Amino acid sequence: MTQALAFPVPNALGNIDQYVQAVNRYPLLTEEQEHALALRLHDENDLDAARQLVLSHLRLVVSIARNYLGYGLPHADLIQEGNVGLMKAVKRFDPDRGVRLVSFAMHWIKAEIHEYILKNWRLVKIATTKAQRKLFFNLRSMRTDTSTLSPEDVRGIASKLGVKPEEVIEMETRFSGGEVAIDRGSDDDDERMAPIDWLADESAEPVEVLESLQTERLADEGLKGALADLDERSRAIVQRRWLVEDNPATLHELAAEYGVSAERIRQIEAKAMQKMRLALTA
Repeated sequence: MTQALAFPVPNALGNIDQYVQAVNRYPLLTEEQEHALALRLHDENDLDAARQLVLSHLRLVVSIARNYLGYGLPHADLIQEGNVGLMKAVKRFDPDRGVRLVSFAMHWIKAEIHEYILKNWRLVKIATTKAQRKLFFNLRSMRTDTSTLSPEDVRGIASKLGVKPEEVIEMETRFSGGEVAIDRGSDDDDERMAPIDWLADESAEPVEVLESLQTERLADEGLKGALADLDERSRAIVQRRWLVEDNPATLHELAAEYGVSAERIRQIEAKAMQKMRLALTA
């Protein structure tokens, strides 16, 4: 049997530097040790084995998280999200696949960090599709220098990443834009206005929030009910034309699939939308 390694439970750490020093002291696993621990977790649900696998790879998370510091988010938060991905990887790791955990875990660690960045960074609202997320995380590395992108650069990046040139330009503009403080800061200049002075949001009141949630719930239920009243073909056309996030179907694509003209698809769609409007306003 492979000898168990000593992985003490870490004490409370004062700052990120102490944390990094601590995780770097955890021993790396040999392939034999890693396989034995993974078997214990996989076959016996041994949580101590899972703990050793996680602790021995915390330095990997620190290394990966460091690559995302350019987005202006705290290193500690990036590491924390990466650790969540590491734990997911350990849970799903199959020791008999012939792949080391370090290679398997990188995908899960990066996925959690990407998700965190997209939820918290100021560019999130334009990174909505898979192609835009790819643009978000690759634009900086694809730039050859710090100057403004030329039209040729824009077209090349758009073609390589499968997005529109306009999206490359918009993302580039957001990257190059500066941050604006939302409040006045620590000074006592009461006469100086700041963005927060115009941002009083009555919709954030508890009553308004509850009413908004109720309205959204009713609207969602109404939409489902309206769709349910359609015939199968009409429902499929509406869903694929209007209710998919990426690449909605065109009239010609649906026409080819159903063996009718594009005009016939348009007529079916218009009739279905009219029926749904009547159902939602009833």
